Amino acid sequence: MKRPIIALDFPNGQEVQTFLENFPKEESLFVKVGMELFYKEGPQVVKMLIEEGHDVFLDLKLHDIPNTVGSAMRNIASLGVKITNVHAAGGKEMMEAALKGLEEGTLTGQTRPELIAVTQLTSTSEEQMQNDQLIKVSLEESVAHYASITNESGLDGVVCSALEVEKIREATNETFICLTPGIRPAKSAVGDQKRVVTPSRAKKIGSTYIVVGRPITQSETPYESYLEIKKEWNGEK
Repeated sequence: MKRPIIALDFPNGQEVQTFLENFPKEESLFVKVGMELFYKEGPQVVKMLIEEGHDVFLDLKLHDIPNTVGSAMRNIASLGVKITNVHAAGGKEMMEAALKGLEEGTLTGQTRPELIAVTQLTSTSEEQMQNDQLIKVSLEESVAHYASITNESGLDGVVCSALEVEKIREATNETFICLTPGIRPAKSAVGDQKRVVTPSRAKKIGSTYIVVGRPITQSETPYESYLEIKKEWNGEK
């Protein structure tokens, strides 16, 4: 059964531990560690989560010169995460360096983390993209272009809105990973996300992974909310 990735967008490790107490100890979760948590706790929080039996998507969205990103990825590979990412806007040379760094840093006998690239953030509207980034094509065209060069660079997939999965698959291939944040159950608050869908719609569209944050982390009953979203994601409701 596929697991939704829980976004652990907490300010520190203690709050993560408190949150995880809502789940059975034997429950192996798939969790996302982003900038807020990683920059507070560092690699230790990743190691702690893996030691407790959870899979980790390390969401740092690297975007720098190729040499720097490649070196950073060598270090990330040694942590044993399942997925990590860069910004596609860094270009093909940077993405190729990131992949090379991951391959070089992966320990013998371990599987290289899946490497995906951010196309356009799900908090970005077409108007914002055109005005702030001076990208004058449509949002859909920009996302498809970024996905295409990500694929050409040898990466495994992209972070995108579920609304863009079909176009991305047309620009790449059927096995190309589409990891989709901005997932909200019906009647759930949208928050600062602009391009959102429900878990069931993400399944129908063909998302490979979904990321869910506040509908689980801010729920009064996090485990029950997680199970409901998991059922919907797997087509059981």
